[in-house]
Amino acid sequence: MKTFALAGNPNCGKTTLFNALTGSTAHVGNWPGVTVDKREGVCKKGGEAVNIVDLPGIYSLSPYTPEEVISRNYILNEHPYGIINIVDATNLERNLYLTTQLLEMDVPVIVALNMMDEVNKAGDKIDVAAIESALGVPVVEVSALKGTGIKELMTRAANLPAERKGVTVLADLLGDKLKKAQAHFETAEVASPLFHAIKLLENDELEIAEKGAKELLLSLGAQDLEAEMADARYKYISAELSSKKTKSNKETLTKSDKIDRALTHRVWSIPIFLVILFAIFHVTFSEDFLYIGAWASLGNGLPSLDDLGLSEGLATFVGIFYDGAVFSPGVILFNIFDTLFGTITEAVGGAIGVEWLSGLVSDGILGGLFAVLGFLPQILLLFMWFSLLEDSGYMARIAFVLDRIFRKFGLSGRSFLPMIMGFGCSVPAMINTRTLSDEKERISTVRVIPFFSCGAKLPILTACGAVICKMVGLGNIDLITYGMYLLGIAVAIISILLMRNTTLKGETPPFIMELPAYHWPRFKNLMLHLWDKTKHFVKKAFTIIFASTVIIWLFSHLDWSWHYLPDEGMNDSILASLGKLIQPLFTPLGFGLNNSAMSQYGWVFAVAALTGLIAKENVIATFATLAACLSAVVSSLNIDPSVLLELEEMAEGASDAYIMAQVAGITVPAIISFIAFNMTTIPCFAACATAKAELPKGRFAMTVVFWLVASYLTSAAVYTIGSWWWTAFIWAAVIAAVVTLIVLKNKGKIFNKRGKKEKTAA
Repeated sequence: MKTFALAGNPNCGKTTLFNALTGSTAHVGNWPGVTVDKREGVCKKGGEAVNIVDLPGIYSLSPYTPEEVISRNYILNEHPYGIINIVDATNLERNLYLTTQLLEMDVPVIVALNMMDEVNKAGDKIDVAAIESALGVPVVEVSALKGTGIKELMTRAANLPAERKGVTVLADLLGDKLKKAQAHFETAEVASPLFHAIKLLENDELEIAEKGAKELLLSLGAQDLEAEMADARYKYISAELSSKKTKSNKETLTKSDKIDRALTHRVWSIPIFLVILFAIFHVTFSEDFLYIGAWASLGNGLPSLDDLGLSEGLATFVGIFYDGAVFSPGVILFNIFDTLFGTITEAVGGAIGVEWLSGLVSDGILGGLFAVLGFLPQILLLFMWFSLLEDSGYMARIAFVLDRIFRKFGLSGRSFLPMIMGFGCSVPAMINTRTLSDEKERISTVRVIPFFSCGAKLPILTACGAVICKMVGLGNIDLITYGMYLLGIAVAIISILLMRNTTLKGETPPFIMELPAYHWPRFKNLMLHLWDKTKHFVKKAFTIIFASTVIIWLFSHLDWSWHYLPDEGMNDSILASLGKLIQPLFTPLGFGLNNSAMSQYGWVFAVAALTGLIAKENVIATFATLAACLSAVVSSLNIDPSVLLELEEMAEGASDAYIMAQVAGITVPAIISFIAFNMTTIPCFAACATAKAELPKGRFAMTVVFWLVASYLTSAAVYTIGSWWWTAFIWAAVIAAVVTLIVLKNKGKIFNKRGKKEKTAA
């Protein structure tokens, strides 16, 4: 099977084209030796099945970033049948720079002029035949977003000649030097001798590192020609290629330009972003989705579900969508899954006659799994919103806007992109830090990514948020969820400020980013993203979480002599003894206290936090298992069943979290502290493994310490300030003292450096 490599600039539509070509056949792995994503798939669009390899987005084949090295080495060493070079037709000059370098390799090339729909919409014209003639390779008009021209592209790609000799636009500039260097590589039987010769004359660091390269360069008498070579490429592109594009005489602003006047406004861009974030959370979590917006003027609002007098079956059905207000789409989806899973658990538990087996299956296995899977619709909905923002081009604007803010903290706006990816999953977000050129910036970004709460932490936020709502009398959890997400962002910014002024102090790298035109994401591509997310989530649920819930149930029903204990004997179990051992560690955070009538159960939240270190979904699964085991204790607390029912309607696991809170006797500040700890502490094992691979050698251990210290201090501050407001002044004084020490230390370093310079000069 022929293999084609997709190569192109970032934001040229390469990912969209890859998805259009490969569809459901795509799979993700890692490039050998590195953790940058390697995506492959099979395409059958041109009548012949071919393998497609998606290379990382790059601007050139110079070794400035790991992505450029990967793309270059793949083409040179893996010998693909051909290269499909995706070019953004709305910006030919910048995109064709990479094309001129690809043409210098001895590899068949076909150019895909993408986004032709945008070119036509603007009234511009491109002489494709003239560009094809100038480049000497096939050029095809396509629109990856609309799916047009793709069949023709793959048909012509499949018919490319098996061999091709590289050509360059630099022959006149380099003259005899190029001929001699090329002859040397040809004699040495090096593949793509023209490309290597040009890179040598460019003082390319990878080429110079080869044996005998420096001596050859000296013999050629070549100086540093990199700037002249780049200038020559752009002059050729301007004169011979981009000139083949005829601009429309219309002077009107594009739709993207008009939208950017608001979304990238110097003052309003950040408030608009915060409003968009709140809207996402409101649509996903709100139980008063339409009531707040449309019915608040009615005073008393609409009748509750009980007031409607419906039959039991009809009330159950209507309750999925409405109870005094129309629920948000996220809550409706959650209610559907919750009703289904609750029915299954009840039926299975009732069908098993053996007490311990019924408890293991219904409470330990199904209870834990369904507690996690019940959140799948809301997690996917949240992920969908962020995917829409990213695919539409909006996230690139936010990175641009935040650059001027991040630069004050020692980061470029580019680091925001992997951070915002953390809202989906920390693993790809950490992998994406490979695009950051500065090592210290990359380390600090990897460390704060877990503070941008991923989908796995969402169940913790909503379950505990619902408990807080019930305790303080709020009606909605979206405000609490939104506030906790903002807390994570605030902790990330404070952490970066500290790191970039102390242990990771360094120069802020420049930030250059192409802002793509706004467009509606393609439905098929979006569904492929969601399907991939679903597969990973379900796989984790039926492996790590399944094993964890079974172990938690067994440990809560076995003593150290391995004797079975009923629910009421859980406090004598293996789990209880382990929980009591670690409980004092969490006392300063508020959820390791013994301050209730049932004080012997103060360890339950500590155990839940500990299981979350394996996988954050384990926290809500632990809630479900322990709450079921605490049924005998709950009966003595006289908890109103209607309260539990109301909580369960608000969020999956909320009633379980409420039971644990009542049994442990913890307060609202302690619950907020519990959320903050889980949001900012060590991420799941998969994220830890990724962080270890991405960080320089020796940095991972300190990163783990950083996560523990950051989460502990954040949770302690939340609990103490929430419990005793005056402690805010103590925390403020401590922070001021730390900042003062940092400033004095930095000034001392500057003074010492100046002193040394003066002594040296003297």
